[in-house]
Amino acid sequence: MLSAFISAFRTPDLRKKILFTLMVIALYRLGAQTPSPGIDYAAVQNCLDAAPDDDTGVFGLLNLFTGGALLQLSVFALGVMPYITASIIMQLLTVVIPRLEQLRKEGQPGQAKITQYTRYLTLGLALLQASGYIALARSGILFNTECPTPILPDLSGTDAGAPYWLSVVSVVAVMVAGTAMIMWFGEQITERGVGNGMSLMIFASIAAQMPGQFWALRESEGWFMFASILAVGIAIMVAVVFIEQSQRRIPVQYAKKMVGRRMYGGTSTYIPLKVNQAGIIPVIFGSSLLYIPTLFLQLNQNTESGWASFVDRHLINQGSWVYILTYAALIIFFTYFYVSITFKVDDVAENMKKAGGFIPGVRPGRPTATYLSRVLSRLTFPGSLYLATIAILPNLAIIAFGNQQLFAQFPFGGTSVLIMVGVGLESVKQIESQLMQRHYEGFLR
Repeated sequence: MLSAFISAFRTPDLRKKILFTLMVIALYRLGAQTPSPGIDYAAVQNCLDAAPDDDTGVFGLLNLFTGGALLQLSVFALGVMPYITASIIMQLLTVVIPRLEQLRKEGQPGQAKITQYTRYLTLGLALLQASGYIALARSGILFNTECPTPILPDLSGTDAGAPYWLSVVSVVAVMVAGTAMIMWFGEQITERGVGNGMSLMIFASIAAQMPGQFWALRESEGWFMFASILAVGIAIMVAVVFIEQSQRRIPVQYAKKMVGRRMYGGTSTYIPLKVNQAGIIPVIFGSSLLYIPTLFLQLNQNTESGWASFVDRHLINQGSWVYILTYAALIIFFTYFYVSITFKVDDVAENMKKAGGFIPGVRPGRPTATYLSRVLSRLTFPGSLYLATIAILPNLAIIAFGNQQLFAQFPFGGTSVLIMVGVGLESVKQIESQLMQRHYEGFLR
């Protein structure tokens, strides 16, 4: 593997791509640490110091995706989440809006149009999220505590102070502009660098927080617990790599046909169906939906009602079996839902039929779609269980060890492991493919 890295850096164009990717990621991390103008940085630090250490709600998940930038209210506080949300919404809308479905089938021009719509939707979501985060930060809900000092001080009465509303508008505008810059960073990495730009920035955000989590774990629990969790984390990562690489290959043969004087077809290939066909999306959907009652409870002033008591006992406490089973059920449901809308067996069967392809022993057309649907359903069940198991591992650890604060910021939590392993494997494969084109020995043997 070391020789492969040396070969990659000896190749001029590949070396430029790798260095360009690292430079853009460094700029992204610099923006994630730069405070937004108008924000009282000392007040934000006071809020973070007063916040509980076991906050693992949706804001904790979003803060993980931004590399700590969200709770710092930095220039890149929104991270890549507006773009990811917009992309998911556009995928869902493609199913129900015929115009978008037609654009998707038009190839490159249609995809460019969908990408343009995704950018506009990203900026709209960024405007809403930035406004919401500022409002939540002012009330202390974002930090899950009451801030000792206001994060946006009212300077209208001072000589050089601006009106309060102008400070809020400027912060929101800077965060939206930061989202646009992140979109541009991701597109530049995808076009001129190595790997998928947005995925690599999420990878960098999660990786940037892991050293601090490891150090805090060693300081609070000692070397033995640190080594034990590290060993468990390595075992989890090995299992995730094994499952992520697992796939069912459906053989496909193409009939021979004469076009003019030349013979075409007669080749054999396969359709790779992954065990985890849905990726990380069901975990994001499940965790976000599960936190909605908690958010309503925080906004509601009446905390003495029976509904509020139930939410406080079972949906905020992540060591509750109600929380764990509900979380797992949501992940399983969204896995089936997302696979059904992203992998259309009818379209695959129709395209195979038009190209003269068929699965041995299965008739083209509707029987092929039925066969693919049955195989995909059998693969989705263990895939959904795998996602649910990885996601609830920290919660099961809370029950087993009875220490919620220890595992609230578990370095090898389900979401972070799935993202880091998936992005790492995809980036290594892309580098390997470019090395193989130049007759170098690849990473994966």
